[in-house]
This record gives sequence, structure tokens and C-alpha cells, in this order.
Amino acid sequence: MPYQYINVETEGNLFVLTIDRPEVMNAISPAASYEMAEAVDRFEADDSLWVGIITGSGSDAFCAGGDISVMAAAKTNEDYQMPPSGYGGMTNRTSCNKPIIAAVNGICFGGGFEVALACDLVIASENASFGLPEPKIGTAAVATGMHRLAREIGLKPAMALLLTGDAVDAERARALGLVTEVVPEGEALTAAKKLAARILRCAPLAVQATKQCVLGGLNHAGVPAAQKAQENGAFPALQTMMESQDISEGLNAFLEKRRPKWKGC
Repeated sequence: MPYQYINVETEGNLFVLTIDRPEVMNAISPAASYEMAEAVDRFEADDSLWVGIITGSGSDAFCAGGDISVMAAAKTNEDYQMPPSGYGGMTNRTSCNKPIIAAVNGICFGGGFEVALACDLVIASENASFGLPEPKIGTAAVATGMHRLAREIGLKPAMALLLTGDAVDAERARALGLVTEVVPEGEALTAAKKLAARILRCAPLAVQATKQCVLGGLNHAGVPAAQKAQENGAFPALQTMMESQDISEGLNAFLEKRRPKWKGC
């Protein structure tokens, strides 16, 4: 379908979504958020697409956050509604077992940072900066940002960012564990595609099972409980993997010293 606020491309098994509002630093309005949600829904449902990337147009911003002009004009909460899958179609999304990489170029603030936090991996350019400045305009990071940040980097470092609204640069974000890799300015998307290519060399169902088990396991109190849940079938993607043809393909390819030809089934 045609989009107004985003661009979507596919390259083989790779899906790339670009927030395309450079005139407002790729700020996300509700309309843009609904487009992103629809596009990520399509990615999630398409068995031929195995890895996703989300990025922003231009070099200045991944996403500056919410579109303040639209937010300020909203008279009620209903005037600023987001899709059920959350901000940017990502922050409330719990069903997607496919890995999604954020390629962060420049500013990554507010809702944009919350979208990046909802991704599985983050590649950041050297000019990237991350922050949740919502308290500076009288609000809070309500699109899961507060909860994700505390869980990802620990309570005290998260509180320092959340209560001040201050930003951190790419290297500090990497030191905190928020960023997978820092690359030269302008190379975030290229580096994200290289990382995606490494993931795509693995069996897609194995990757999906791994993501579901890791994230689902965090909902259990400790490794023994997570392992018990796994053994009791709590993570259906694992069973799908175990019953797939790709296991035989992987074993045979290893014995025959060739690259596997994954089918995702």
C-alpha cells in the first residue's frame, strides 16, 4: 500500500522501514504511527521476511519523538490515539518473534527512543544521541520507555536519565548496554544491514524460537523457572523449530560442508 509518512523496502528476506518526515526530525504523529503499525504487521505476518530494520530519513534524526504540534493541538486523549501495537507500532508489540534492528542516525528522543528500546538490537552512528526528555515538557515516557529502560540498564542509571530528561551520546549509550555497535556518521543503516546479513545466515525459525524463549523467559523468576516453562511448552516457536525441515537441512549442510538453504519451515 502507498504510505505518506514512511517508506518500506524489502531486500530478499530483509524488511526495511524508514520514518520519512525529515522536515520535523522524523517525529511520529498518530497518523505516522498507524502507518508504521500496518507495515510492521505486514512484516510480522510475511513468512518470507525474516529480519527487520527501522531507521529514520536523513542524517539528523532517527526520530525526535512525538509530533509536538499535533500533541499540543489535541484537546482530549482521543485526539492523540496510537494503534494497539503502541507508539510507532512497536512499543506494545509482544507477538513478533522476528528480530528487529534499530539503525539510529542522529537524535533518538522521546517516543523515538521508546521505539528503539522496543527493537532487539541498536546500531548507532557517532552523532546519535538518546534521551527521554518528556519531564521537561510536563509529561513522562509512558510508551513503555520508563519500564524498558530500568530493566535494560538498571534502576539507578535509568533514574538518572528519566528524572533529569538528559540525553547521552552514542558511546555512553553503548557503555550502558543500550547500543550494540557505534559506527561512523552516515553508516548506521549500512551497518544494520551487515548485522542483518549475519542473522540471515542462521535458520529463521531457530532465530525466532531464540527470541521468544529469551524474552518470554524474562517473565519467569530465575533460570530454573524459565527452563521449566520452556520444557512445558510455554514457547511455541521452539516447538515449531523442532518440527521444521530446516533442522535436517542444517545438519546435512554441515556434514556436506555447504551453506544451508533455509526454507523457514
